[in-house]
Amino acid sequence: MNKDHSTQSLSPLKLALAAIGVVFGDIGTSPLYAVRECFFGAHSIAVNDANVLGVMSVIFWAIFLSISVKYMHYVMHADNRGEGGTMSLMALASRRGAALPQRVTWGLSLLGILGASLLYADGMLTPAISVLSAVEGLEVATPLLSPWILPITVAILVVLFLFQRHGTARIGAVFGPVVTVWFVVISILGLRSIAQTPAVLSAINPAVGFSFLWNEGWEAFIVLGSVFLALTGGEALYADMGHFGRSPIMRSWFWIVSPALLLNYFGQTALLLRGPVASQNPFFALVPNGGLYPMIALATATTVIASQAVITGAFSVTRQAIQLGYLPRFEIRHTSSHAIGQIYVPRINWLLLIMTVALVLFFQTSSNLASAYGLAVATDMVITTILMFFVTWRLWQWPLFLCLLATSLLLVMDLSFLGANLLKVANGGWFPLIVAASIFNIMATWHRGRELLSARLREKSMSLGDFISSLKDNNPRRVPGTAVFLTGASKGTPLPLLHNFQHNKVIHEKVILVTIVTEPVPSVPLEERVTITDRGENIFRVVASYGFMDSPSIREVLRACAQAGLAIDMDHASFFLGKETILATKRPGMAIWREKLFAFMSRNAQRATAFYHIPPNQVFEIGLQIDI
Repeated sequence: MNKDHSTQSLSPLKLALAAIGVVFGDIGTSPLYAVRECFFGAHSIAVNDANVLGVMSVIFWAIFLSISVKYMHYVMHADNRGEGGTMSLMALASRRGAALPQRVTWGLSLLGILGASLLYADGMLTPAISVLSAVEGLEVATPLLSPWILPITVAILVVLFLFQRHGTARIGAVFGPVVTVWFVVISILGLRSIAQTPAVLSAINPAVGFSFLWNEGWEAFIVLGSVFLALTGGEALYADMGHFGRSPIMRSWFWIVSPALLLNYFGQTALLLRGPVASQNPFFALVPNGGLYPMIALATATTVIASQAVITGAFSVTRQAIQLGYLPRFEIRHTSSHAIGQIYVPRINWLLLIMTVALVLFFQTSSNLASAYGLAVATDMVITTILMFFVTWRLWQWPLFLCLLATSLLLVMDLSFLGANLLKVANGGWFPLIVAASIFNIMATWHRGRELLSARLREKSMSLGDFISSLKDNNPRRVPGTAVFLTGASKGTPLPLLHNFQHNKVIHEKVILVTIVTEPVPSVPLEERVTITDRGENIFRVVASYGFMDSPSIREVLRACAQAGLAIDMDHASFFLGKETILATKRPGMAIWREKLFAFMSRNAQRATAFYHIPPNQVFEIGLQIDI
């Protein structure tokens, strides 16, 4: 299990408590708006006893089937060396068993990229709708505070994103207790309401939900988009598995989170059975008058914590995408010396801040935002189900008919929610689609551009064997010292080495060719970090393997070489890098506009010296002009 160092020494109880604070914030704050949107939102249904009980029955069974069954007892067993999430599942589904046709492998990669792209849209929407829905409780307290809702929400979001550069280690210890208090309080509020109208418990009967869906037909299908809001955050349970492990997350869900959520949902619907006026904000209508302001404060704190988890999730996916070759190098800062998962990506942070504040100002209310929310998560859930088919079939080696049966049953549920959310496109659902399409295009363009660049470099290169043979024939001057050439290809002679030799007519007495590759696993053990091949003439090829959750470091690579018997003096070595200038041309490969986009990203990527932690005063950059 690849858990953060900060969680490895915690007891099971403390680990479960920590998981509550980090993992369940998003789904835990859904009661703020899910029931309200079913009866008061843009895609709502009339408030009457049959509809209220029917919607509650659908919510109950959706949570049970989608979260308790699908994720807890199915998806979370598919761990990639302890890690979860869409990209981790993509790597797991495509690397095991018999080789898949290239088109299928390509399709799995596209699904992984799409899932990661949708996470960024979720990272923009979750802080906006969560914090805004909590602050809107002020409007329930007194309409006089209505003009202050947007300014207060924006101020909280700005502070939240400004704090990211300091990391979450300082306040992480209070995440679990605060969210636990939240679940205890919403449980009590739900129980009070259920005690007044115990007839609401009849919604547990699945026949009530089926009857509602059958009798209401199209209207019931439309309201599924609002019902789905009770499931948003479900993907986080799997994505955050690497931080805590499956068992603590399952214990937290079944012991605390699930009962609390269901009690509150039943409490809100019991309130609606007593009178439809509460439908405008049934969550805060459960709160006694004297506790309204403390409840708003608790809800705001909990939504900030929920937003924090989504933001750090976006940072983590960014690092994975960079390592897997789907994004250019960004600056990544580690904010904790103890927790390897705590990172800060400035560019992503500022992008999320700008977009989140813009969403609040554009949509104005959490009800309007709800129309944009859910589509990204619903699509992610469909992607997870499809990828799980390949895991069960190829990795777990289930019989094909059983894989198809499980996938088909889950897709009926997932596609129903996705279809209902697609009806929101005109009312705001267009936003996650635009964001996902933009980021998908960026990732696909970068990945394809790197493939084309590698192909062009191979065209200009020569085999390493031929180069070494020419050294033997010409016997060039060997200058003292060690030259380290970083190259993206594990075959052939790096162009910087060829150019340096052709122009300077010399070669260092020891030459190290270093290629850093990313394996489709979260982490590679240090003892497996490097593979060294002696090619003769004191030239060595080093392939350094990292996982997509690892952070590459040239100093670490050279230390691993020394342990393997190839001693390199880091402080006196010279590092040679190629500085490619990308020229967009009409050569076959990509559309000209994509080539220009790739060239732009290449120019603005973080310098290799900073990303790989190479001493800048020991670096020689050799310019290369490449037509793609």
